[in-house]
Amino acid sequence: MPIINVNVKWSGKKFDMIELDTDESAEVFKTQIFSQTGVPPERQKIMVKGGMLKDETDLNTLNLKDGHTFMMMGTAGEISKPPPKPVQFIEDMSDAQVAKAMDIPTGLDNLGNTCYMNSTLQCMRAMPELRSALDKIQSTGGDQRGKLTVGLRDLMKRLEENPEQCTPMAFWMALQQVCPQFAQRGPGNMPMQHDAEECWSEIITILKNKLPIDESTSHNFVDEYMTGRMRIETKCLEAPEEEKQVVHEPFSKMSCHISICKRVFERMDANGRSLKEQLEKNSPTLDRTAQYERVSQVERLPKYLTVHFIRFFWKPQERIRAKILRKVVFPLEFDATSLCTLELQSKFSKAKGKIKEVEDLKLQKKRDEKRRKVDDDTVMKDGSSAASSSSSAATNGPKDGSGVNWADYIDPELAKDPGCNPSGLYELCAVLTHIGRSADSGHYIGWVKKDHDEWHKFDDDKVSVVRDADIEKLAGGGDGHTAYIVLYRAKQLD
Repeated sequence: MPIINVNVKWSGKKFDMIELDTDESAEVFKTQIFSQTGVPPERQKIMVKGGMLKDETDLNTLNLKDGHTFMMMGTAGEISKPPPKPVQFIEDMSDAQVAKAMDIPTGLDNLGNTCYMNSTLQCMRAMPELRSALDKIQSTGGDQRGKLTVGLRDLMKRLEENPEQCTPMAFWMALQQVCPQFAQRGPGNMPMQHDAEECWSEIITILKNKLPIDESTSHNFVDEYMTGRMRIETKCLEAPEEEKQVVHEPFSKMSCHISICKRVFERMDANGRSLKEQLEKNSPTLDRTAQYERVSQVERLPKYLTVHFIRFFWKPQERIRAKILRKVVFPLEFDATSLCTLELQSKFSKAKGKIKEVEDLKLQKKRDEKRRKVDDDTVMKDGSSAASSSSSAATNGPKDGSGVNWADYIDPELAKDPGCNPSGLYELCAVLTHIGRSADSGHYIGWVKKDHDEWHKFDDDKVSVVRDADIEKLAGGGDGHTAYIVLYRAKQLD
């Protein structure tokens, strides 16, 4: 058929004299209409006899005549969209908005030199089992120590809700009731600064006595997850035939005498005793004073190991507890096997070996991924055909060690003890630091690990994100923040 002129009615408007070649496809005709109306072909609904005009319709079969008018429906241009959410820069956000965007937890308001308490509580939050144990408390308190424990439960719950602000007034008042030393006031009736380690020890002692007992283990959280056990052997060096004395003692923290060491585990003690020391006492065999050697070895490692750096000593002339600024390096990960009895070391061997194997596989996987990324970048730049080999490497590369059945590697006796460390390997999960020259002045801050190479710095109500490199700078040696208490967690078997 010859070319004819047609009209199109759309949205109250009429477009006349549009040329239509009936030998062309309907899609070409729709394109012509688009140029006139701005309605894209995919949105055009053109009425014809028998229904709608489709792209594959043969126009000759419609028997159109010159001057035919088409009715069309459809929307011109893009469909209106709601305006996109404007980009908000972190510099323009409030503190609450920044905290929500970066998943930063809530800090604690300073009530007047209460940074020692705030940093202690934030570091304790690194132990989720403690929060679970507190949630099991049913009573409303009882004696003052019971009320303090309930107050800690309520404070932890409030912090979990992540409010914009949290004032620990009720807990602080309860702490002063139980431990009157924390109620001391200075000039101007201002609360005095106190020792964070003393606060830590007092709270742990109260929790040990007041937290509910787990019926399955007959222990509470402190006994199960924070308490280890020492085997202490004393022998006479001058009378080897004399029977050795062996006792077993629990411990809830280890101490590091930093005045005589540069690395955290060079000189340790538990319950005030060095792990290896010589002493003099009366020998029943020799019937006189003789030289003895006392060796302490760990026979149970808890899941959470607290290490206290003894940084303060009494200066009688100045009547202050002065600070030792010596740098003492503490690792982000450490192997506590050397502190343990040979029997316990043998129980660690399978799990410890498997953990190291899995970590090596994960490290190799990261290296392979980094190498493949470099290779892919080279392929894109050079246009070479090495992409297939890179893809093959990704498929046939080493596994990352996931899916391990750890029950096959944990010693059966240790598997029955859920609060112990079954491998002897630890990772750092919290650090409590002090800045200043004496225990009764300065400032305390808590640092808690969130994820790989990500930590939260709790400076009272100010909370920020830091990295592993920032934690390694807390070893001391100057007037900056110095590690005072470190909390290690057993490496997770996952």
